[in-house]
Amino acid sequence: MFHRHQKNPILTGADWPYPAHTVFNPGATLLADGTTLLLCRVEDRRGISHLCAARSANGVDGWVIDEKPTLRPDPEKYPEELWGIEDPRITFVEELGKYVIAYTAFSRGGPGVALALTEDFRHFERCGLAMQPDDKDAALLPRRINGSFALLHRPNHHQMTDQGAHVWISFSPDLRNWGGHKLVLSARKGGWWDANKVGLSPPLIETTEGWLMLYHGVRGTAAGCLYRLGLALFALDQPERCLARGDSWIFGPEAPYERAGDVGNVAFPCGYTLGSDGDAINLYYGAADTSVALATGSVSELLRWLSKHSSGSDSL
Repeated sequence: MFHRHQKNPILTGADWPYPAHTVFNPGATLLADGTTLLLCRVEDRRGISHLCAARSANGVDGWVIDEKPTLRPDPEKYPEELWGIEDPRITFVEELGKYVIAYTAFSRGGPGVALALTEDFRHFERCGLAMQPDDKDAALLPRRINGSFALLHRPNHHQMTDQGAHVWISFSPDLRNWGGHKLVLSARKGGWWDANKVGLSPPLIETTEGWLMLYHGVRGTAAGCLYRLGLALFALDQPERCLARGDSWIFGPEAPYERAGDVGNVAFPCGYTLGSDGDAINLYYGAADTSVALATGSVSELLRWLSKHSSGSDSL
């Protein structure tokens, strides 16, 4: 259902205007003038990540990359960013007239979920930590649900309980105080492709049938972890209620640039853009924690597939 672009990988560290080790896991959005903006995770040669914007008129090539980091870690004011900031997901919130970036802030305490607001990807207002460690893979919904902002995220406390890592939703009146935490998608058990650990990939896609989630499942193998992509659908007015969940994965590492790199066998999307028809989708993903790649597809085709290959719930 997703088709790799022939120009993949579309961005690598060699494209960067300053020294970079790897470039991957970009958030994505369309700006008001139709420009595609990717907010890429850039790992420097110390091993610390920051975020840098790349812009393109067609979302494929001709990228104009910021000459210096767009959003750097600021551990003096935000100690949760001591070891870097990673894996941004971008949501435009019309009520605020701003883009809300959910990203992973990494420090001695582990990874936590932080938020930042911007109008222009030049100036940023940090909100600080929304979810304390260990937590990551977060994205905001574009509008309030029953009067509250809603944030998808993935706590990771299974080392203590051996119960797996699952996707949750939390609610806030102001983007700073969070509560009403609810489990929305559990990792399955046993031999399933998404057993033991799942996480949100890009932000949810609002459709007439519900919120469409593209999520990653992590399967441990003798050769290491294998990251692949699946689908689930949630009720528009109750995004904690799962309506359908695909039985099998739909996209995984197959191409050489996905199989080999700093972390092999990883296809990890953090962002997408939709075409003017609201159906064509450009999915931007990190390949092997090393480069940025693009796959194209159709939202309606994803929904059709899900209606035919769904368990009907997330209870397996």
